[in-house]
Amino acid sequence: MAWRGQLSKNLKELRILLSQSSRSSSTTRTFIEKNYKDLKTLNPKLPILIRECNGIEPQLWARYDFGVERGFRLEGLSEAQISKALEELGKVGASLKV
Repeated sequence: MAWRGQLSKNLKELRILLSQSSRSSSTTRTFIEKNYKDLKTLNPKLPILIRECNGIEPQLWARYDFGVERGFRLEGLSEAQISKALEELGKVGASLKV
C-alpha cells in the first residue's frame, strides 16, 4: 500500500461525501473510521475533507492541478473497493503530471 503515501504528490484535495445516518453510507463511514488517521499521517499536507449531508449518496472526489476533478460513487462498495477507488484516483493524478 505504498500508494497511500503518494496521494499528496498526485492530488490537491480529497473530498468524501456521505450521509451521517443512511444505510448506503455505512461502509463509507467505516472506511473513514479505519483509514483516516493513516491517510492523514502519510499525507499531512493533503486536505482531506469529509462532508456530511443527510440523505446524500456516498462519493469520493479528488481535485488535481488546474481544477481537474474526478470522482467515484461509493454506494454498494465494500471497504476494499473504496480503497481501490482511492488508489485509482491517485493513479489518475500521477498520469496527469506527465
